[in-house]
Amino acid sequence: MNWVARALIGPCLWAVAFTVVYALHGVGCAQAWPSVATPVGSLHHVVLIAAYGVALLITWLALLKVPRGEGVKAQVIAVGGWIGFGGTLLTLFPVLGVSSCL
Repeated sequence: MNWVARALIGPCLWAVAFTVVYALHGVGCAQAWPSVATPVGSLHHVVLIAAYGVALLITWLALLKVPRGEGVKAQVIAVGGWIGFGGTLLTLFPVLGVSSCL
């Protein structure tokens, strides 16, 4: 795998995580998950928080496990990993407390 592909793994994982979490949000609203109670809260929040946790875990593992190489290429690959993790952490954070089903 060339270094450019390795540098793009983080942002690509963020894009997939963003799509999946907000698709689950839409499905949950359409299926009335906020009104389904579970022992730890509504089904909607449980599913979204679980998806957020899985996304963070996957982007963190990619950050740690993607081979980096040497020199400037290694720095670019590391920055790509941090962008993926940071983007996932910050842009998906609202699912922890906000449910905006209208």
